[in-house]
Amino acid sequence: MAELALKVIQGRWKLLILRELVDGIRRFSDLQRALEGVSQKVLTAQLRDLETDGVVHRTVHPEVPPRVEYALTDLGVALLPVLDGLHAWGERQADFNSASR
Repeated sequence: MAELALKVIQGRWKLLILRELVDGIRRFSDLQRALEGVSQKVLTAQLRDLETDGVVHRTVHPEVPPRVEYALTDLGVALLPVLDGLHAWGERQADFNSASR
């Protein structure tokens, strides 16, 4: 089942998107500003993948212009301890690499 978890977070921007959603609901434009260098097309595709996998919920408000917001689902929140573990491992690896130089 680890393969399934990796499939969900695979992609250059998905972990960064999830990191941005940890603090709550974010608008598409907020995500695009926070993720410097991501194109609108790629961000849209990555968000759709996360929505399809049940990790992110998309809400479209019927306004002009439409307001679209994204938030973590319960499944997305359940993924956070895994992401914290990956972050901690990355920090240890960075420390190891620094010490071995």
